[in-house]
Amino acid sequence: MATTDRQATTLALAHALSAAERGLAVIPLSRTKLPALRSPHRDDPSTPPCHGECGRLGHGVYDAATDPDRIRELFAAAPWATGYGIACGLAPHHLIGIDLDTKSGTDSSAALRELALRHLFTIPDTVVVLTPSGGRHLWLSGPPDVVVPNSAGRLAPGIDIRGAGGYLVGPGSRTDHGAYATAPGTAHLAPAACPPALLRLLLPPPRNHHPTPSSTGGHGQGLVQFVLAAHEGQRNTRLFWAACRAYEDGIGPALVDPLVEAALNTGLTEREARATIASAARMTGHRP
Repeated sequence: MATTDRQATTLALAHALSAAERGLAVIPLSRTKLPALRSPHRDDPSTPPCHGECGRLGHGVYDAATDPDRIRELFAAAPWATGYGIACGLAPHHLIGIDLDTKSGTDSSAALRELALRHLFTIPDTVVVLTPSGGRHLWLSGPPDVVVPNSAGRLAPGIDIRGAGGYLVGPGSRTDHGAYATAPGTAHLAPAACPPALLRLLLPPPRNHHPTPSSTGGHGQGLVQFVLAAHEGQRNTRLFWAACRAYEDGIGPALVDPLVEAALNTGLTEREARATIASAARMTGHRP
């Protein structure tokens, strides 16, 4: 058994290093699909939140690396690891994982097809990873200035989303339930760009607001108010969502300056705000 585990660890490290060559940041995983290294702060609940600033290993996805020496260090510290996780939301791919589960008894693939028909988008050819339970992970690439949150079942029953702060089990990993493998014909692909209509579904829904009249109408002022209500950590996401809606509704150009002003009030710089709005224009098929 020990020999089998050592072989699984060696294979997992090899697959992890291969993924890192493609620009994917990785961490070692145990057979339970959890990070193999435990938090160094687990015995001290009074410790403030740490994402690796302490310099020790064991901070989950925040340990994720593409540097081969760092990856070998992580696996050397976790010789029981039999798999690896791929961090989502990081450059250069800004990976978004669409997890189509089968354990819930729902047809998640059919649910995704229904969403695609309803919202007029097509899932492009991309990397597909097959899970031991019969599910699938679709890899998509997001814009660099948009934070896609993790969610479970919000998009549809049986569909989980792996975004910033989350990770996907990498192909070649072995768990208690079996091995993960790339679907035939997809291993050579790069993560395809997430369709704009799907991306908007993955972003947090807007809060209710009470728009006031403006030169762009009540809807335009409502989008501005939506940006003004953003808290730290959601400013770019809210700005991107509002700008997408503005361009879709034909008021994008007129709303650029009000959206920039609202973004400045939330703490973004003008350069950040205009870059995010320009990204929204491109994603909706408009010229920035």
